[in-house]
Amino acid sequence: MIQHKGPISGIAAWRDAYVATAGYDNQVICWEQRSGRAVSRSFHDHLANQVQFSPDGRHLLTSSSDYTARLWSVPDLRLVAVFAGQEDDVEMSVFHPTRDLVATASRDHRVRVYDFTGRLLATFTGHTADVISVEWARDADELISSSDDGTIKRWSLASGGMIDDLDMDGVETDTVAISCDGTIFAGNDEGQIIVVGPSGRNLVSAHEAGIKRLVLDDARGLLVSLSYDRTMRLWNVASGVPELRDTTALPADVWPRSCAFAGGSRLVYATFGATYRTYDYEARTWDSSAVPATPGVNAVLPEASGATLTVGDSGLVHRDGKQVAATGSLCNFLTPLGPLVLTGGQLGKVFDALTGRELHQHRSPLNCAAAFERDGEQYAVVGAYTGEGLLMRLDGGGAVHLGDLDLHGNAVKGVAVSGDLLFSVAADASATWYRISDLTKVATVEDAHDRIANGCAGLGDGWFASVSRDLKLRLWSPERRAEVLNTPHTHSVKCVAASGDGRLVATGSYNGKVAVYDRAERAWTTVERPTTAGISALAYDPERKLFAASSYDGEVYRIGG
Repeated sequence: MIQHKGPISGIAAWRDAYVATAGYDNQVICWEQRSGRAVSRSFHDHLANQVQFSPDGRHLLTSSSDYTARLWSVPDLRLVAVFAGQEDDVEMSVFHPTRDLVATASRDHRVRVYDFTGRLLATFTGHTADVISVEWARDADELISSSDDGTIKRWSLASGGMIDDLDMDGVETDTVAISCDGTIFAGNDEGQIIVVGPSGRNLVSAHEAGIKRLVLDDARGLLVSLSYDRTMRLWNVASGVPELRDTTALPADVWPRSCAFAGGSRLVYATFGATYRTYDYEARTWDSSAVPATPGVNAVLPEASGATLTVGDSGLVHRDGKQVAATGSLCNFLTPLGPLVLTGGQLGKVFDALTGRELHQHRSPLNCAAAFERDGEQYAVVGAYTGEGLLMRLDGGGAVHLGDLDLHGNAVKGVAVSGDLLFSVAADASATWYRISDLTKVATVEDAHDRIANGCAGLGDGWFASVSRDLKLRLWSPERRAEVLNTPHTHSVKCVAASGDGRLVATGSYNGKVAVYDRAERAWTTVERPTTAGISALAYDPERKLFAASSYDGEVYRIGG
């Protein structure tokens, strides 16, 4: 049976005939829309991020973290062309509305244009951070791109240069859509829809957390906004100003990263499961059929007993392969807190992983956590996508939320403890230190990394390690000075962990490689690639004196130092 084995990150539809999905399992699948049956599939060499059908439905365009976009025939998904030359992940690629051209948006800060043979026609340079979204203007050979640099830029294919630069007040803008009259709709990290039209700029407060995707059906004058506040909102934009038509909470298995208008009044959605999900916006009902879970593991925790806990996309907690609890939410971390093990993820809920019991509800997804002792009591800080650190205290058989620490202005990607310091890193490349003894902020370094920071670990005595998309390992002293080390990785470094004495530091990347750095020998002593799937998390196992590496393929690998 053809289905996804990892979360679906991108989805597209062509009329009422086909749906296409792109997944973290590297797969691209073409589905027959009426029956929901998968009819063909193909593969990228790395995560497949987004998909789009050509206007005539004859081709499919896919974007991948293997640094390429690819052109396929429909419905058999025969490879037609590879759009190469990107130097980082391709987050999005789009067809020209009338010509045989495609444009790509890459994390290498550039927008490129190719013809259908794969020949590069233009490269647009000017963004200073990752380019996340790109769209063609409907009535001209012009492109609009949005970037993590907080700007939207307009590019001319005729001149080969930038013709407009719109400052979004420094707020990251992940998604744009353009109407046939040239009106730009942009969604930002503050939950606003920015409308840039003939009459100027308008702001619409649309969501309580960042908007991850806008999808426009220009013919019907409808705009969908998806947010990490776990809602979908449907807007009537025929007048050029968004007017709310419908809002609905997203089912737990829906990933608010991608959706598409399908046949009739149906919308199709990316999920954390093996298949996609459908919503009818006229009937205001979700398809009730079950979405099969995928086996991917997002976090691993070796226990003192010698057993190993895991949790992942399905929200199921396993001990040595046997289920012990179900949370009902994709979960990203496992952090011991006294008799509890905290976990949480896309629903913004903090759970006890050992029982599945809900402990707290936050307004945005959760990514990481670290525990510490203060004044004889046990605490944890949970990092949120909206930049806060949720301060939790062990209280009897549960944990209470005491308030939030101001960690970052963007998604917290890692949090760690060492000595009297709490350390965190974020998607905006910053790093923050707090003093645990009085819970006061010591400092924030805004440019601590050259790219998105993905994780951190405590090394003892106030030292920390952090990893980033810039492929570096940073060792931070208690005085906040970093030693920057080149790693053996060739793809984005996802996670980091350290041995109990802080001597060994393990790093894991999205292409399945694990490397271990020995601080005493000042050398990378181990480099292994146990899987072609990404390494999702690392943890040190003191009983075996090995690192446990969890993977999106559902396995846990043991790596020596």
